[in-house]
Amino acid sequence: MAETTKTAKATLPKDVFDVEVKNHELLKLAYDSYLANSRQASATTKQRGEVRGGGKKPWKQKGTGRARFGSSRNPIWRGGGVVFGPRGNENYTKKITTSSKRTALRQALTVANQAGKITVNDVKTTGKTSEIAKFMTDNKLSRKVLLVVDEKTPELIRATNNIQNILLVRSTYLSVYHILNADHIVLAKSAPETIKAWLAKEVK
Repeated sequence: MAETTKTAKATLPKDVFDVEVKNHELLKLAYDSYLANSRQASATTKQRGEVRGGGKKPWKQKGTGRARFGSSRNPIWRGGGVVFGPRGNENYTKKITTSSKRTALRQALTVANQAGKITVNDVKTTGKTSEIAKFMTDNKLSRKVLLVVDEKTPELIRATNNIQNILLVRSTYLSVYHILNADHIVLAKSAPETIKAWLAKEVK
Protein backbone atom coordinates (compact mmCIF):
# COMPACT_ATOMS: atom_id res chain seq x y z
CA MET A 1 0.00 0.00 0.00
CA ALA A 2 1.35 3.41 -0.98
CA GLU A 3 2.32 5.89 1.71
CA THR A 4 0.05 8.86 2.14
CA THR A 5 0.19 12.26 3.78
CA LYS A 6 -2.85 13.80 5.48
CA THR A 7 -4.60 17.03 4.58
CA ALA A 8 -7.56 18.61 6.36
CA LYS A 9 -10.08 16.31 4.73
CA ALA A 10 -8.20 13.44 3.05
CA THR A 11 -4.87 11.75 2.49
CA LEU A 12 -2.55 12.44 -0.42
CA PRO A 13 -0.05 10.02 -2.04
CA LYS A 14 3.40 10.76 -0.61
CA ASP A 15 5.19 9.92 -3.88
CA VAL A 16 3.45 12.91 -5.48
CA PHE A 17 2.68 15.36 -2.67
CA ASP A 18 5.64 14.77 -0.35
CA VAL A 19 8.77 14.29 -2.45
CA GLU A 20 12.24 15.63 -1.76
CA VAL A 21 12.87 19.11 -3.16
CA LYS A 22 16.63 19.68 -3.01
CA ASN A 23 16.49 23.03 -4.77
CA HIS A 24 14.12 25.07 -6.92
CA GLU A 25 16.14 25.04 -10.15
CA LEU A 26 13.84 22.58 -11.94
CA LEU A 27 10.75 24.45 -10.70
CA LYS A 28 12.20 27.69 -12.10
CA LEU A 29 12.95 26.01 -15.42
CA ALA A 30 9.42 24.56 -15.71
CA TYR A 31 7.87 27.89 -14.68
CA ASP A 32 9.89 29.86 -17.24
CA SER A 33 9.20 27.22 -19.90
CA TYR A 34 5.44 27.63 -19.43
CA LEU A 35 5.66 31.41 -19.82
CA ALA A 36 8.03 31.23 -22.79
CA ASN A 37 5.86 28.69 -24.63
CA SER A 38 2.82 30.90 -24.07
CA ARG A 39 4.57 33.94 -25.52
CA GLN A 40 3.45 35.15 -28.94
CA ALA A 41 5.83 36.83 -31.37
CA SER A 42 3.42 39.64 -32.16
CA ALA A 43 5.84 42.59 -32.04
CA THR A 44 7.12 43.70 -35.45
CA THR A 45 9.23 46.60 -36.65
CA LYS A 46 9.87 48.03 -40.12
CA GLN A 47 13.26 48.12 -41.77
CA ARG A 48 14.37 51.11 -43.83
CA GLY A 49 12.95 49.65 -47.03
CA GLU A 50 9.51 49.19 -45.47
CA VAL A 51 9.05 52.65 -43.91
CA ARG A 52 6.85 54.95 -45.98
CA GLY A 53 8.62 57.87 -47.71
CA GLY A 54 12.32 58.56 -48.06
CA GLY A 55 12.37 58.23 -51.84
CA LYS A 56 13.91 61.63 -52.42
CA LYS A 57 17.53 62.31 -51.58
CA PRO A 58 17.53 64.81 -48.64
CA TRP A 59 20.21 67.04 -50.20
CA LYS A 60 22.71 66.84 -52.98
CA GLN A 61 25.71 64.62 -52.65
CA LYS A 62 28.39 67.31 -52.64
CA GLY A 63 28.86 70.95 -51.83
CA THR A 64 26.69 71.32 -48.71
CA GLY A 65 29.36 70.49 -46.14
CA ARG A 66 27.10 67.90 -44.57
CA ALA A 67 27.39 64.15 -44.50
CA ARG A 68 25.98 62.40 -47.54
CA PHE A 69 22.57 60.74 -47.21
CA GLY A 70 20.48 58.93 -49.75
CA SER A 71 17.25 58.59 -47.76
CA SER A 72 15.54 60.18 -44.79
CA ARG A 73 14.50 56.69 -43.71
CA ASN A 74 18.04 55.80 -42.73
CA PRO A 75 17.96 54.03 -39.31
CA ILE A 76 19.94 56.82 -37.64
CA TRP A 77 17.29 59.38 -38.59
CA ARG A 78 14.13 60.03 -36.64
CA GLY A 79 11.26 58.26 -38.42
CA GLY A 80 13.68 55.91 -40.13
CA GLY A 81 13.76 52.12 -40.12
CA VAL A 82 14.67 49.96 -37.13
CA VAL A 83 17.84 47.89 -37.09
CA PHE A 84 17.68 44.37 -35.62
CA GLY A 85 14.16 44.90 -34.30
CA PRO A 86 11.60 42.09 -33.80
CA ARG A 87 10.18 40.72 -37.05
CA GLY A 88 7.30 38.58 -35.78
CA ASN A 89 9.00 35.27 -36.53
CA GLU A 90 10.98 34.89 -33.29
CA ASN A 91 10.88 31.55 -31.53
CA TYR A 92 10.73 31.98 -27.74
CA THR A 93 9.93 28.37 -26.84
CA LYS A 94 11.93 26.56 -24.20
CA LYS A 95 12.02 22.79 -24.33
CA ILE A 96 11.92 20.61 -21.23
CA THR A 97 11.66 16.83 -21.21
CA THR A 98 8.44 15.09 -20.18
CA SER A 99 10.13 13.35 -17.26
CA SER A 100 11.50 16.70 -16.03
CA LYS A 101 8.04 18.26 -16.31
CA ARG A 102 6.54 15.48 -14.19
CA THR A 103 9.29 15.76 -11.59
CA ALA A 104 8.72 19.52 -11.46
CA LEU A 105 4.97 18.96 -11.00
CA ARG A 106 5.62 16.62 -8.07
CA GLN A 107 7.93 19.20 -6.53
CA ALA A 108 5.40 22.02 -7.06
CA LEU A 109 2.61 19.96 -5.47
CA THR A 110 4.92 19.13 -2.57
CA VAL A 111 5.80 22.80 -2.01
CA ALA A 112 2.10 23.72 -2.12
CA ASN A 113 1.20 20.91 0.27
CA GLN A 114 3.92 21.88 2.74
CA ALA A 115 2.62 25.46 2.62
CA GLY A 116 -0.85 24.22 3.56
CA LYS A 117 -2.43 25.38 0.31
CA ILE A 118 -4.03 22.05 -0.68
CA THR A 119 -7.43 20.79 0.45
CA VAL A 120 -9.48 17.91 -0.91
CA ASN A 121 -13.16 18.59 -1.36
CA ASP A 122 -15.74 17.82 -4.06
CA VAL A 123 -17.51 20.85 -5.49
CA LYS A 124 -21.13 20.21 -6.41
CA THR A 125 -23.08 22.75 -8.40
CA THR A 126 -26.10 23.04 -10.66
CA GLY A 127 -24.33 25.67 -12.69
CA LYS A 128 -25.01 28.71 -10.50
CA THR A 129 -22.20 31.14 -9.75
CA SER A 130 -23.70 31.83 -6.32
CA GLU A 131 -23.12 28.19 -5.32
CA ILE A 132 -19.39 28.41 -6.05
CA ALA A 133 -19.21 31.80 -4.32
CA LYS A 134 -20.84 30.27 -1.22
CA PHE A 135 -18.44 27.30 -1.36
CA MET A 136 -15.48 29.69 -1.39
CA THR A 137 -16.90 31.72 1.50
CA ASP A 138 -17.69 28.63 3.59
CA ASN A 139 -14.17 27.26 3.08
CA LYS A 140 -12.49 30.65 3.56
CA LEU A 141 -11.01 30.61 0.07
CA SER A 142 -9.84 33.97 -1.19
CA ARG A 143 -7.50 35.48 -3.76
CA LYS A 144 -6.30 32.94 -6.40
CA VAL A 145 -8.03 29.57 -6.18
CA LEU A 146 -7.06 26.58 -8.35
CA LEU A 147 -9.91 24.07 -8.65
CA VAL A 148 -8.69 20.69 -9.89
CA VAL A 149 -11.26 18.16 -11.15
CA ASP A 150 -11.17 14.98 -13.21
CA GLU A 151 -13.81 16.24 -15.63
CA LYS A 152 -14.84 19.81 -16.46
CA THR A 153 -18.62 19.49 -16.57
CA PRO A 154 -20.76 22.17 -18.28
CA GLU A 155 -22.22 23.04 -14.87
CA LEU A 156 -18.78 23.62 -13.32
CA ILE A 157 -17.62 25.67 -16.29
CA ARG A 158 -20.73 27.84 -16.19
CA ALA A 159 -20.57 28.31 -12.41
CA THR A 160 -16.88 29.31 -12.32
CA ASN A 161 -16.63 31.37 -15.52
CA ASN A 162 -17.79 34.61 -13.91
CA ILE A 163 -15.59 34.38 -10.82
CA GLN A 164 -12.37 36.22 -11.55
CA ASN A 165 -10.05 34.63 -8.99
CA ILE A 166 -10.87 30.95 -9.59
CA LEU A 167 -9.28 28.74 -12.25
CA LEU A 168 -10.84 25.41 -13.23
CA VAL A 169 -8.31 22.81 -14.45
CA ARG A 170 -8.47 19.11 -15.26
CA SER A 171 -6.21 16.84 -13.21
CA THR A 172 -4.10 15.83 -16.21
CA TYR A 173 -3.60 19.43 -17.36
CA LEU A 174 -1.90 20.80 -14.26
CA SER A 175 1.10 23.06 -14.74
CA VAL A 176 3.84 24.25 -12.41
CA TYR A 177 2.88 27.84 -13.23
CA HIS A 178 -0.73 27.46 -12.02
CA ILE A 179 0.27 25.48 -8.92
CA LEU A 180 2.88 27.97 -7.75
CA ASN A 181 0.69 31.00 -8.48
CA ALA A 182 -2.35 29.68 -6.59
CA ASP A 183 -3.08 30.79 -3.03
CA HIS A 184 -5.45 27.83 -2.51
CA ILE A 185 -5.66 24.52 -4.37
CA VAL A 186 -8.89 22.52 -4.09
CA LEU A 187 -8.66 18.94 -5.36
CA ALA A 188 -11.70 16.83 -6.14
CA LYS A 189 -11.69 13.66 -4.02
CA SER A 190 -10.69 11.49 -6.98
CA ALA A 191 -8.09 13.96 -8.28
CA PRO A 192 -5.07 12.85 -6.17
CA GLU A 193 -5.16 9.30 -7.51
CA THR A 194 -5.74 10.55 -11.06
CA ILE A 195 -2.72 12.86 -10.76
CA LYS A 196 -0.63 10.03 -9.32
CA ALA A 197 -1.55 7.68 -12.18
CA TRP A 198 -0.90 10.40 -14.76
CA LEU A 199 2.55 11.26 -13.39
CA ALA A 200 3.47 7.58 -13.09
CA LYS A 201 2.93 6.86 -16.81
CA GLU A 202 5.97 5.73 -18.75
CA VAL A 203 7.58 8.35 -20.96
CA LYS A 204 7.50 7.24 -24.59
